[in-house]
Amino acid sequence: MARFLVKRLLSAGLTLFAVSVFSFLMFFALPRDPVSGMCPKNCNPERLERVRQELGLRDPLISQYAGYMKGIFTGRDLGSAQGGRCDAPCLGWSYANNEAVSDTLARVLPVTLSIVIPAAILWLLLGVGLGMVSALRRGTWLDRVAIGFSLTGASLQIYFVGAVLLLVLVYNLRLLPVPSYTSLFDSPAKWASGLVLAWVALAFLYSAIYARLSRAQMLETLSEDYVRTARAKGLTKPKVYGRHALRAAITPVVTIAGLDVGGALGGTVITETTFGIQGLGRTAVNAVSDGDLPTIMATVLIAAVFVVLANVVVDLLYAVIDPRVRLR
Repeated sequence: MARFLVKRLLSAGLTLFAVSVFSFLMFFALPRDPVSGMCPKNCNPERLERVRQELGLRDPLISQYAGYMKGIFTGRDLGSAQGGRCDAPCLGWSYANNEAVSDTLARVLPVTLSIVIPAAILWLLLGVGLGMVSALRRGTWLDRVAIGFSLTGASLQIYFVGAVLLLVLVYNLRLLPVPSYTSLFDSPAKWASGLVLAWVALAFLYSAIYARLSRAQMLETLSEDYVRTARAKGLTKPKVYGRHALRAAITPVVTIAGLDVGGALGGTVITETTFGIQGLGRTAVNAVSDGDLPTIMATVLIAAVFVVLANVVVDLLYAVIDPRVRLR
């Protein structure tokens, strides 16, 4: 198991290294003049040149990349014009926000985490549970309701569902406050009430997909020979369905869940925009509009870290679900 984990972590490290190299070259080597987009509009030629010097854009690309990566692990000196010393993880200076990029991420990353993690728990429990029950009750009214639910959820978009929830629950019935973010440690009640609509909207849309996938996988698994053998041996239904069928049917669901959760943690821009919450996704979009390359670079790296880590977790879950994985 330890060897399996080390191999996956080394593969993840190489992947993140490749992403950092290509994204750095894309944002700082390909543009003809990356500074013109980063510096405020009132910059004169002298100011533009000083920004180039502050960012080290006159240095060779290898030196620029080495300095950027060194700042992530050990911090670096940004100069007096950029706030002085930047402690690790230092991701550069944002001229659009006039602060260190790490400070911006420290402010918006908890918002995205607060939206995605509870929503992921909801959509996995609801989607997988509904799909499994639908497969075990195939042809009944419960199965038809589950199919209708999945088709409805798969046909809708977050901006429509979010707008309906806002109109009904916030502005008409006034059952919930306007969505906002409050730190969990400051007030758990305000934290939950301000984000519950985002959780419900995401859980409704994603769980519909997982219900269809879980149902299909469970129906396929129930027709396998080893499931029929388990029934013939006289095992109870909880053991047949839970220990044998569910364990085999859940593997594809784990794969999709890892990709979905990793991608969502990289930025739920449509969800944040729909509910007026400033998280990592809206920050990335604003950085693109402002030409804020250090912030864009940082959000790309953060998104890549989430996706890669999610895949590592999926690989570990494979080893737990299917012992044959540990033997390869």
